[in-house]
This record gives sequence, structure tokens and C-alpha cells, in this order.
Amino acid sequence: MRPVALSPEARQQALQALASTELDVLVVGGGVVGCGAALDAATRGLTVGLVEARDFGSGTSSRSSKLIHGGLRYLEMLDFGLVAEALQERGLLIQKLAPHLVRPVPFLYPLTHRVWERFYVGAGVALYDTLGMLSGRSRGVPRHRHLSRRGALRTIPALRKDALVGAIQYYDGQVDDARYTVFLARTAAAYGAQVASRTRVVGLLREGERVVGALCHDLESGNKFEVRARQVVNATGVWTDETQALAGERGQFKVRASKGIHLVVPRDRIQSESGIILRTETSVLFVIPWGRHWIIGTTDTDWNLDKAHPAASAADIEYLLNHVNTVLTTPLVHEDVEGVYAGLRPLLSGESELTSKLSREHAVSHAIPGLVVIAGGKFTTYRVMAKDAIDAAVNAMERADGRRIPESVTEDVPLLGAEGFQALWNARHRLAERSGLHVARIEHLLRRYGSLIDEVLDLVVADPTLREPLAAAPDYLRAEVVYAASHEGARHLDDVLARRTRISIETFDRGTESAEEAARLIAPVLGWSTEQIDREVEHYRKRVAAERQSQQMPDDETADAARMGAPEIVPVR
Repeated sequence: MRPVALSPEARQQALQALASTELDVLVVGGGVVGCGAALDAATRGLTVGLVEARDFGSGTSSRSSKLIHGGLRYLEMLDFGLVAEALQERGLLIQKLAPHLVRPVPFLYPLTHRVWERFYVGAGVALYDTLGMLSGRSRGVPRHRHLSRRGALRTIPALRKDALVGAIQYYDGQVDDARYTVFLARTAAAYGAQVASRTRVVGLLREGERVVGALCHDLESGNKFEVRARQVVNATGVWTDETQALAGERGQFKVRASKGIHLVVPRDRIQSESGIILRTETSVLFVIPWGRHWIIGTTDTDWNLDKAHPAASAADIEYLLNHVNTVLTTPLVHEDVEGVYAGLRPLLSGESELTSKLSREHAVSHAIPGLVVIAGGKFTTYRVMAKDAIDAAVNAMERADGRRIPESVTEDVPLLGAEGFQALWNARHRLAERSGLHVARIEHLLRRYGSLIDEVLDLVVADPTLREPLAAAPDYLRAEVVYAASHEGARHLDDVLARRTRISIETFDRGTESAEEAARLIAPVLGWSTEQIDREVEHYRKRVAAERQSQQMPDDETADAARMGAPEIVPVR
């Protein structure tokens, strides 16, 4: 397999191919499940198209807790099957499919009651570890361990002494969700899928009762075109109902959106060598290590407003700060918060009035001939969801013409960047010497690009100015901004600052100070005029201003109204 760059030229070629060829499968939705479905179909030898209305992963798949986990709290709900399935996927991702993007992360669970709680929680965590082993794969993470209060405070000096009597430490996995989704899209393209972002489906094509394709709108050029396909897969997450409605019929299930918000604070605000998990009155709260930062989340509340830009209110932020401060010796204050982001979970509705009680299991529907709908689930189990969706499409195609289509092989298909990653990691000091970059930079690049690191370093060789870090976001090299546009499908400044990098949540200015430098680096790749550069920078700064204003509003309604003050970016045509 040869890597494919999601370049502007590749996007144009994909659009031409989509408009001129009848596909086996057209996947609608470029989140983790949609990209996973495109990869699953392509690796079965099918002709595949993937269209996304905005940027890859711009919805739920870039706004998660960034964890690959079994869902420890689902053990209390006795949902052993879901936990076991997720743990199996966790081991697969860490050890085989994406070791460059997914890695173990420790969490400490403070105990507040003596004897019974250690037994109760310890038994649950032991079962969690055991279910990971029973998957048939090594867990990929260390086993849990029990800590005394003294041992816990050595690990996390930031904890108040009266906040615990002891602790249990266990491990899960961590991922940059947006980067993982882009790697899925690139891997699908490498196996032959025609991939295009900023391409919105505005209608479904029908012949009689059958769906036979989609009417697409290229938002960059304004052109509309038809894509013919034997099967269309609706993988649009919280937009499932809206996409289903394009067929003119009601679906078999409904998707309910649950809002979760997260705060990002600098690493020095919490003195700790481990993440923390706390129980709240409605769910659980995580303090998650994130490079030179901590991610704190999440909330779990019903959301019925704008789905493209869910807003965090002042009440959401206060909720998280209040809960985490119950265990910290030095409380966090609003001024400690670098970034805030909000995402929506696509939950299958009808099972409970409380979103935190809704199932994270997924469902597949094929009620309309030619249209497969996949909904629910969680990031960790995206591969299983994708397989189930394509299985449904394949079954219909096999019944129609009798041809035999291969089974899913994605369990054995590593993502781009995975092959050779460990060898390169072991040789990172030599890579540093050869490139002239500090070994810490090489480690950063390897964890973001894996064995595709040479593609980034080639840019540095061609233009030595790209080896310098961004002036206002020194964690990222200028080369990474260029690479995001030339290889990773970024079409706008927001794509780069919010998803290809995490500058929008990792700096106190939220990327506004990097916006102009980044836009000027992107411009030659995307062919931007001076007018478009100015428009991109202005749009990004307005987006940040609207988000800041929304985070000062008291409730969801006023926060949503404030966030909607920043319009969508429109290219200069």
C-alpha cells in the first residue's frame, strides 16, 4: 500500500470520479464511523466513495474525551458485552492498527470509603482487566494496582489528603480523535476510495422505492452533481435523522444528541503523574493527561439546538470546575482554562429520559432498499460499527446479483503510519541527528504521523524555514501546517488550527495569534488569494470570539445564540 495525499488535486480527481462512475458503496459522513466504513468497503475490493459536508471529523469525532476505553461505568449497568467488545478493540488499536496514534494512559480512582469501596471498585477493575484478556489479545496496557493514601499522594501530590483514603490505578487508551479520523480517510483513499470533504449530500436519488445514489453539493466550487451507487451508507452521527429524511421516509430508530464539554488547562496547574477519574451525581469525570496540558470532562446533558457548533455555557464550565476542585489542594479558576470544546454523542433514543442512561450500543437499519443507516456506538468501537454497516450493504448486493463479496479484513489492516512505527521510535535519536531536530520534536512527529514522518521531514528539507515552530504555538512546526493542507485534506484555516493541530484549545489565545502565520503558510498549497487569506483569518477570529462569548452565557439557549454569531466560512469563488 502506498500512501495517498489528500491534496487539493486528489480532492478534485475524487469529485470527478464520483460524478462519472457508479459505485458499489457511497458513504455519507466523514466522522470516524463513516471513514471506517469507507476503509472496510474498500479493503473488500468494492468501489467506494466517501463524502463529508464539512471537514473530516469536524463533528463528534474531534470533540470526544480522546479516550479509547471499554467504559468502566458500563460494568455497573451490567453491559458486559459492550465493555468486552470495546476492550477487544482497545487492544487491537494499541498493538496493531494504530500504535502511533493510540497509547496507554493511567488513571487513578480515589477511594473515599474504607474496606467495602476498595473491594467493590477493585472487583470491577479486576473484571475490566480480565475482560480485556479474554478478548484473545493481550490487553496492550498494564494491569491495575491498589495504592494506599500515601502511595496515591506520591503519584498525585495535587490531591487533597482528606479527599481519599486510598486509590486504585488502572489503564486505558488515549487518542487524538481528529487525527485518527483523518488517518482513516487517508488509509481508505490508499485502498482506492474516492474521498472528498466539503461535499454535502442535499438529496437522495430514488428509482421507485430504491435509493440509487445521492445529489451532492461541492461547497468549495458551488457545483452540484449526482453520485450513483448500488448502496448508500448513512453514517452521519447526530445528523442521522436529517439525512434519513432526505429519502422521504422515517427511519427505524431515532438519534438523540447528548452534549459533553471539556476544559483544557496547562499541565503545571495539576501536579500529577497520572490521570484521575471521579464519580459525579450523573456520570464520571476525567482529568486526562494531554501532552503539556490536562483535559477535564465531561458533562452529559440533552442538546436540541445547533448540531454543527454545540456551545458550552458558563454553567457547564462551572460544573466541571466545581467537581474537579473537590479533590484538588489548589483549586482551578477560570483564568487557568486555556481551551473549551463541546461535542455531541449520538445516542439511540427511546431507552431512557436521561441521556447518561442511554445505550452506547449501535444499531444498523436497512429499511429502505439501497440505504443502510448506522447509528449509536462510541469512538472505540467504530471499526465494529463500520463492519456491521458494510456487512448490511454487502448482503443486499449479494442477494441482488449472487456475486460473492469478501468478508471484512480491517482487523488485519493497520492504518497508514503504523507499519514500522516501533522501529522508527527505537531509532528516534538517529532520526534527530539526521534531521537536525531535537529528539523531543521527533517524538512529537512520530506520535502524530508515525512512519509517515519522512513526508513531513521532506518538506523541511525542501524549505528549511519550515523547521521553525509557529511563533505563537511553539509545540507545532511550520511544516505541520503546510502538511495539513498538502497531505491531510485541510481546506480551511479552522481545519488546521482546530483539528490537524490542537492549537485552538492548547493556547490561551485559542489560536488567534497563530491564525495569520498559519494562513500564509497554507495559502500557496490551496491557491488562496490575499482576499481569501484575510477572509480565513477574520472568520477564525470571529469564531473564537463567538465561542468565548457563548461560554459566558448562563444556559444552553443563550450560549447557542452567541455561538451562532460566527457564520460558516465561504470560499471566494
